[in-house]
Amino acid sequence: MFFKTVEQEQRYNEIGQLADKFAKRAQKYDQEGSFPVENINELKQAGYTTLTLPTEFGGKGATLYEFVLLHERLAQGCGSTALSIGWHVGIILDLATTRPWPKDKYAAVMAKVNEHALLNRAATEAQTGSPTRGGKPQTTVIKEHNYWRISGRKIFTTMAPVLDFFLVSAAIDGDDKIGEFLIPRDTQGVRIEETWNSIAMRATESHDLILEDVKIDEDHLLEIVSARPKQKANGWLLHIPACYLGIAQAASHYAIKFASSYQPNSLNHTIIELPNVQRQIGEMELELKHARHFLLSVADKWDQLEDKTITIPDLAAVKHVVTNTTIKIVDKAMRIVGARSLSENSPLQRYYRDVRAGLHNPPMDDATLHLLAQSAITSFTDKVEKKQG
Repeated sequence: MFFKTVEQEQRYNEIGQLADKFAKRAQKYDQEGSFPVENINELKQAGYTTLTLPTEFGGKGATLYEFVLLHERLAQGCGSTALSIGWHVGIILDLATTRPWPKDKYAAVMAKVNEHALLNRAATEAQTGSPTRGGKPQTTVIKEHNYWRISGRKIFTTMAPVLDFFLVSAAIDGDDKIGEFLIPRDTQGVRIEETWNSIAMRATESHDLILEDVKIDEDHLLEIVSARPKQKANGWLLHIPACYLGIAQAASHYAIKFASSYQPNSLNHTIIELPNVQRQIGEMELELKHARHFLLSVADKWDQLEDKTITIPDLAAVKHVVTNTTIKIVDKAMRIVGARSLSENSPLQRYYRDVRAGLHNPPMDDATLHLLAQSAITSFTDKVEKKQG
C-alpha cells in the first residue's frame, strides 16, 4: 500500500480492523435498510470523524491523500457506512481548506465536531436535481429582524438519523442570492421524513429533511453560496470514488476466496487453477491498480498544489474512471462465483447494487465528459495561439 508515513500505516491498520468488523454486520444493515449506528459510534471513538479536522481544533489534520487511502479500506467493510461518514469527513476537509464561514461560527462548530458532532450538507431537491446542475433551491428563507425563517424540503440527506447539524442551501427571499445556513437538529420545525427506499446503499438512510417555518439566529447564515467561485476544486469529493473502489476490492477478495475453495466434482482441483478464472482475476487486479493509482496520484496532486483549480479536470476524471471501473470489477467477480453470487446470502449481490449508486453521485458522467472536452479544446487553442504569436 502507498503509505507516506508510519503514522498513516498505523491508522490504515486501525481502520482495517474496524472495516473487518463492519463487514460482519453489513448484510444485516442492508437487509433491514437500517442505519449502522453502531459502526458510526465506533468510528467516533476511533477518531475517524475528526480525521480531517484541523489540529488547532483537536483533530488529526489529515490530507486528502490520507483520507482517500483510509476511506477505501473502510469501504471494504461496509459501503453504506463509508459513503455516509465520507460526506462528514469530506466536508470538514473542504471547510478546513477554504474557511468560507465567519471565524467565530467556524470555531464553534468545529469545537462541536471535536466532541463527535456530525454534519452534512442538505442541498438536493426533487425539483432541481443535483445542486451541481445549478438549479435554484425551492427552499426559501426570509429575514425578520435579527433572525431567519426557512421552509422547504431536501432529499438524499445521507446519514439523516444521526446528524447533529444540517448545512442547508436556500434562496434568500427578495434577493437573487443563495445562502448556506446552519440548522441544528433540535431546532423547532426540523423533522426527518423516512423516504429512503433505494436498492443501493440501503443503510445510508438518505431520507428527506423537512423544514417547516424554522427559526434560526441571524448568525446562522454561513456564507453566500452563489458568490462561490464557479471553478472550485472539490478535492474532498474523492471520498466517493474511494468508497466504490473499496467495495470493488472487497468483491475481488471474495471471488478469489471462493475460487480457492470451490471444487466441482468434474475437477480434481479448485477452480482457482482454471486459466479463465485466473485471467479474470488478473483483469480485476489490473483494473484495481489502475483506478487506485489514478485516485491517489490526483489526491496527492491536489494536496501539493497551491492553485487547486488546476486539478478540476483530473478530479472529475477520477470519479468517472473509478466508479465505472468498479462496476466492471464487481461484474467479473460475479462471473467467477457464478449463480451463487445472486444469492441474498452472498455479499456480491450487495456489492453489485451498491457500486451502481456511484453513477448518480456528483459529478455525473455527462458533465465530466463535457468538462474534459472543454479543457482539451481550450488547451489546444492556447497552444495554437501561442505558436502563432
